[in-house]
Amino acid sequence: MTTLPRRMRGPAIAALLYGAAAIGAIGGAVAAPLTPEDRAEFKAAAAEALPKMVVHKEPRAPLSKGFKDGEDRAVSLADYAGRVIVLNVWATWCPPCRKEMPSIDRLAKAVEGEDVAVIALSTDRGGADPVRRFFEEIGVEHLGIFVDRRGKLPREAAVIGLPATLILDREGREVARLTGDAEWDTPEVIALVRRLAEMTDRNVDRAEAAIPDASPVTEPARRPQLDSRRSPARRSEA
Repeated sequence: MTTLPRRMRGPAIAALLYGAAAIGAIGGAVAAPLTPEDRAEFKAAAAEALPKMVVHKEPRAPLSKGFKDGEDRAVSLADYAGRVIVLNVWATWCPPCRKEMPSIDRLAKAVEGEDVAVIALSTDRGGADPVRRFFEEIGVEHLGIFVDRRGKLPREAAVIGLPATLILDREGREVARLTGDAEWDTPEVIALVRRLAEMTDRNVDRAEAAIPDASPVTEPARRPQLDSRRSPARRSEA
C-alpha cells in the first residue's frame, strides 16, 4: 500500500467521521440493504476470496463528489445508479496500483454487460494523459479513463492509502473496502462481485414487493447493459 500525502489525510479522516451524515442515496432512490443473512454470507465469501477486505457492519453513505472522464467531462457515481460498483482508487506513481491494474482490467472484462461497473479512478494531478499512457503501455482494454486530480472523492471516502478498492451496492453505498493491492480476476473474486449484485437485486425486489400497488401489473423493464468504459455523457451521445 502507498500512503497518501499528509495534506490529504486530515480531510480523509474527517470524512470518515462525517460518514453517516453525508447526502442521501444515489439517484434519490432508497433500496433495501443486505439482510443480516446476506451480509454474513458475503463476509464469509470475502474472507476466502480477499482476506484483506473489510466488510462494514452497516453500509456507508453514498459519495457525492464528482470526477472527470478521459475527455474532461463531468461524471459522478450517481450516473451508475442501479449497478454494483467496484471503485478502484489509484495513481500511476503508485507501484502496487500499477501491479494490480491488469487484474482490474480482466475483472472488468469478466463482468462486461452485467449489472456491475468497474471504475478505475486515478488521482494523478497530471490528469488523463499519464493514465492514458500507462493504459496503452500495459494494454488495458476494458477500463475507461477517469480522473480526480484534486482527490475530492478519495477524501470524502476517507481513503488514506493507495490502492484502495471500494465495493458499492446498487444505491452507491459502500459495503466493503480493501486497502492495498490484490488479484481481482480470480474466480472467487468474480463470483463475490456477482453474488453481491444478485443479493442486492433480490433485496430491491423484496422491498418493492412489500409496497402495496394498485396499478396494473406489467412486465418489468429489462435493465440496459451499459459499458463502464464509457462515461454516461458519451453513452448518451451514442
